[in-house]
Amino acid sequence: MREIVHLQVGQCGNQIGAKFWEVISDEHGLDQTGAYHGDSDFQLQRINVYYSEASSGNYVPRAIMVDLEPGTLESVRSGPFGQIFRPDNFVYGVSGAGNNWAKGHYTEGAELVDSVLDVVRREAETCDCLQGFQLTHSLGGGTGSGMGTLLLSKIREEYPDRIMCTYSIIPSQKVSDTVVEPYNTTLSVHQLLENTDQTYCIDNEALYDICSRTLKLTTPTFGDLNHLISLTMSGVTTSLRFPGQLNADLRKLAVNMVPFPRLHFFMPGFAPLTSRGSQQYRALTVPELTQQMFDTKNMMAACDPRHGRYLTVTTVFRGRMSMKEVDEQILNIQNKNSSYFVEWIPNNVKTAVCDIPPKGLKMSATFIGNTTAIHELFKRVSEQFTAMFNRKSFLHWYTGEGMDEIEFTDAKSNMDGLVSEYQQYEEVNEFEYFNEEQGVEVDVDEN
Repeated sequence: MREIVHLQVGQCGNQIGAKFWEVISDEHGLDQTGAYHGDSDFQLQRINVYYSEASSGNYVPRAIMVDLEPGTLESVRSGPFGQIFRPDNFVYGVSGAGNNWAKGHYTEGAELVDSVLDVVRREAETCDCLQGFQLTHSLGGGTGSGMGTLLLSKIREEYPDRIMCTYSIIPSQKVSDTVVEPYNTTLSVHQLLENTDQTYCIDNEALYDICSRTLKLTTPTFGDLNHLISLTMSGVTTSLRFPGQLNADLRKLAVNMVPFPRLHFFMPGFAPLTSRGSQQYRALTVPELTQQMFDTKNMMAACDPRHGRYLTVTTVFRGRMSMKEVDEQILNIQNKNSSYFVEWIPNNVKTAVCDIPPKGLKMSATFIGNTTAIHELFKRVSEQFTAMFNRKSFLHWYTGEGMDEIEFTDAKSNMDGLVSEYQQYEEVNEFEYFNEEQGVEVDVDEN
């Protein structure tokens, strides 16, 4: 089996992670203690990707829960699926990182990191063939961003040839929980650029929009947002966990999605998303799913893909459907919107089709886009960073933990470099189009 080791770090990471395990345990027919009550052989066929089997016959998630304060982990442990996790895999400090990246990365986090790595090694050694690691964390706080990126770099050192995949919650303009988010995010992106193979950028602003606009929820809770994220995570890894007509795994995803090593920040989406009231009025068909998952309103990062161009896209369909129809629909989208796909990567949409639909649906689709428009996110963070850094506000909290200002300027210039790289690939060949259009306009004026 090609196993995946899952890490969840910090409050946000642990809450998303807990929801993710609820969703996939449900898909594999496991109850809250890890006992199997499923109804299909497919559920157990590749269960080892995420679970290891205990001597009692129960299945235990290959998950490692990390936080610098005990609170969140206690609530995971007392939550609905708390009993399924192995107690040794909860690793926590007592002092917390206090939204301070330096505490998570250099002081408090560095003290805890060795005990986390011991657990990681133990989980990795029990695997037959370790495919890679996935990490859930947020970039705005202290533990998820600081300690999360520290763990990434340490794991990267030990397992350089394994796929490293992160689900990173990027702070957005409208939903801010902390003032120092721009600092923490910039320092984290600096690390993610070097140490991951795939980063799924998700932000709360986009998730709130989906909840209020599409799902018509008047007061969305974090539970609702986390459920959306876990749907996507479950979708991305579907073809590893269930048999299908066309399989994609983490490595195939990375190879097909990342044209240049630094440009590995993806925008996820999911379909079908419909409000409870209008579910019965919609047909779940391949054209409908394809239409919806390329729709801007379904994207889980608050940037508009119409402002950039797709370098590459992966679509994962779930459910019984005709491959021919899927291929036709994807081709159709590419032909109709050819200006939104870069022309120097032909056939840049990869498809995977898995036969087993998610619980409660006949079919669904997960979207992963590598679009140049994602630079809007980083640009936004960069501007907020500059506004604070120019006045050196809040900086003493970081330098007090032993950081140097040079680190901040390095991180900032690395992130700005990423933004300009995205812009550069977006503008290839645009000048020709631009000149042609201008030529046409001039002719019209003369007439």
